[in-house]
Amino acid sequence: MKVNRIDHVSINVNKLSEAKAFFLEIGLEVKAEWEMQGNQLDRLVGLENVKTECVELGMPDGKTWIELVKFHTPSDDSDTQQPYANTLGIRHICFAVENLEAIVAILEKKGMETFSEIEQYEISYKLCYVRGPEGIILELAEKIG
Repeated sequence: MKVNRIDHVSINVNKLSEAKAFFLEIGLEVKAEWEMQGNQLDRLVGLENVKTECVELGMPDGKTWIELVKFHTPSDDSDTQQPYANTLGIRHICFAVENLEAIVAILEKKGMETFSEIEQYEISYKLCYVRGPEGIILELAEKIG
């Protein structure tokens, strides 16, 4: 038995267009968009009467992708959680970026929350945490040198 790689990360959202715009802003590209429903999907996710709308966003090199999913039915109308870096569970996605300052400036202009100033970690990385729509947390990391 062998695990080859992480295939994708799926993020459930209520405001699909806002989440899509957030990831496009940091440089991901739309690879596909689709809707799904039916018995097979119901069995797969363990719910009934499922209808979803999905956007696949990938890196320009095509090696990594994120799936944004809007469940039309059954919907989750609870308030969006605003977790912190120490909240239990899967908490953030880290992207290796170029020109961290420029990306953070663009996201801040769009109203995204930063957890901290851009910090240098030893002599290897500049790092910053940002919160996007619906509580999505990203760590942005720029390798130094």
